[in-house]
Amino acid sequence: MSFHKSDSRTPLAPAEYTKIPTVVTVYDSEKKNGNRNNASMGQPKFIRSDMADVPAQQAAGSTLPLVLTRKKGGDDGEDGLYNPFEHRKVEHPTSDLETFVHLLKGSLGSGILAMPMAFANAGLWFGLLATFAVGTLCTYCVHVLVKCAHILCRRRKIPMMGFADVAEQAFLDGPPALNRWSRFIRFMVNTFLVIDLLGCCCIYLVFVATNVQQVVGVYMDTQLSVRLWIVIVSAPLVFMCLVRNLKFLTPFSMIANILMFVGIVITFIYMFSDLPAPSERAGIVPPAQWPLFFGTVIFALEGIGVVMSLENDMKNPSHFIGCPSVLNFGMGLVIGLYTLVGFFGYLKYGDETQASITLNLPLEDKLAQSVKLMIAIAIFFTFTLQFYVPVSILWKGIEGKIPAARQNVSEYGLRVGLVCLCCGIAVALPNLGPFISLIGAVCLSTLGMIVPAVIELAVYYEEPGFGRFKWRLWKNSGLILFGIVGFVTGTYVSIREFQAEFAGGHGGDAQ
Repeated sequence: MSFHKSDSRTPLAPAEYTKIPTVVTVYDSEKKNGNRNNASMGQPKFIRSDMADVPAQQAAGSTLPLVLTRKKGGDDGEDGLYNPFEHRKVEHPTSDLETFVHLLKGSLGSGILAMPMAFANAGLWFGLLATFAVGTLCTYCVHVLVKCAHILCRRRKIPMMGFADVAEQAFLDGPPALNRWSRFIRFMVNTFLVIDLLGCCCIYLVFVATNVQQVVGVYMDTQLSVRLWIVIVSAPLVFMCLVRNLKFLTPFSMIANILMFVGIVITFIYMFSDLPAPSERAGIVPPAQWPLFFGTVIFALEGIGVVMSLENDMKNPSHFIGCPSVLNFGMGLVIGLYTLVGFFGYLKYGDETQASITLNLPLEDKLAQSVKLMIAIAIFFTFTLQFYVPVSILWKGIEGKIPAARQNVSEYGLRVGLVCLCCGIAVALPNLGPFISLIGAVCLSTLGMIVPAVIELAVYYEEPGFGRFKWRLWKNSGLILFGIVGFVTGTYVSIREFQAEFAGGHGGDAQ
């Protein structure tokens, strides 16, 4: 899948509309010619009241020009004639089926292997119901984000937007008090995306190292710690992550998909053999463990960071949301698969369930060893693809500040430094369970629930409004509250888990 950014030369909307008071514009050529019509529209300079001659793209890290007009009403009047889908120029647009496949590919990662552990922190029957509920909630929040993106594209006459673009433009479109926070919300979205994706990279390192340690340990007299294996696994990744063109990583992605599919199928065979009765497992566990369940499920199911890229690449973007839609079919299948793995994985292994279901497979069995290695190799290759997005976001923010002669060296240095950072974090926190829950609670509860709810409130602020009895206000307030509770409790419980682990003195070396 490819990632597109909005055209920074998008024409400004008509000047007769009311301007946003916090933004004014100056054109260098206008000073010379005294005529704005002769100004170069390709290189505008936007200046806020608190910025002195700083281009918005540099100041805010924005790929989207700050639009100077404020036309409310969504699809009303002249704006209703603008169809952003007709103005998109995608070199190789994806069909509905291709987008469906990409959605599955982006959602079916290592998170599915953590679902049995999630059920262990919820109970068999409570986990079943709660997974469907959280999955439905995550899918609905994606609907909200994409629908708001469509509204903003029509209002601003912009063909497409990324996640951070939508957040920034929504704040410029919302109540005046939010206008000044538009750069901050963009920065926050990009920051949480980077933390989330780099956190996933750290989890991948721990996952690969732990599975390799188990298999190799069967044939070695001297046991190496999981921390040492993390360093060993990271060494070749330093060189693989120097590849800057995704095209060269495509074969590795294909190999990873095949190995992951085969490994999961064989894992299902082990899970379905000699299943105990459901009555032998706890139907619901004490509420103190639920935050770990919430964080793990959010980590596994939440794919909001990639949905705007998928929607922007579609040949028929209107088919992405709605009923039926690509998103509903894709997420329905994903939720079903994750629930299946979680339910039967916990039913099979009970309290012995580990952070990844592959770690429960019998060590002495050659087939089980092959599964561990296959999935470990698949996740290893997936690391480079996951790594690509945070590097792109970070490099885009600092590229303009580095002299052209040093940009290649600087980008390679950034890539090596980030791999070393991921390695260092993974070595410090080699316990998969709390790590997964922490990333889900901190990043994905924010990006997946809180931010879409705030965006919808800003977009619907004046037109069409919050609806009868202000139901949109109450609904989004509930989503924000739920996200905050998940953020706070999930973070607290995960940190307590880490503290207990370090206090025990094992820190993952005994795994």
